[in-house]
Amino acid sequence: MGTQRQMGLIQRMFGRKADPATAMQPLYDQVVARAREPHWYEAGAVPDTMDGRFDMIAALLSLVLLQLEPEEEARQESVWLTELFVQDMDGQLRQLGIGDVSVGKHMGKMMSALGGRLGAYRRAFNGEITLDAAIRRNIFREKAAPDAGVAHVEKEMRAHAASLAELKTQALLSGRAPW
Repeated sequence: MGTQRQMGLIQRMFGRKADPATAMQPLYDQVVARAREPHWYEAGAVPDTMDGRFDMIAALLSLVLLQLEPEEEARQESVWLTELFVQDMDGQLRQLGIGDVSVGKHMGKMMSALGGRLGAYRRAFNGEITLDAAIRRNIFREKAAPDAGVAHVEKEMRAHAASLAELKTQALLSGRAPW
């Protein structure tokens, strides 16, 4: 937290504008914290791997974006939230030692994956496909998954979606409201 304040001070001193996407940092941090909860990997049997963690972040970010989607006043915030996801994933790739030449290709795949998951969860919550099918395809990547684990993930995703639906837009955007 102190580092962010210091960076803000430095940016103000040298005339740089603060990145407006940082307003969504608390909400993005909340998404990541929810995605890292042990129950997904224990009771839910989500693989505790880079891919599994990516899949859970993408799933929960999708739920938040779907909640914000019909809200005209939250369009820009949704864009900023997605930008934070991109920045986070870019940083993760670089920490893994993936070089500049390959990062763009990997980021393209990740953005496509997020878009695919967003579409799948939208269809699932609209009743066009089952949430079970969306979870098996997008979290378990169509590999064998225990039914009890898939059921846990489905139950928790439905609970999160219901909690998000109860929140007022500004409360959700604050990143401080429980869901």
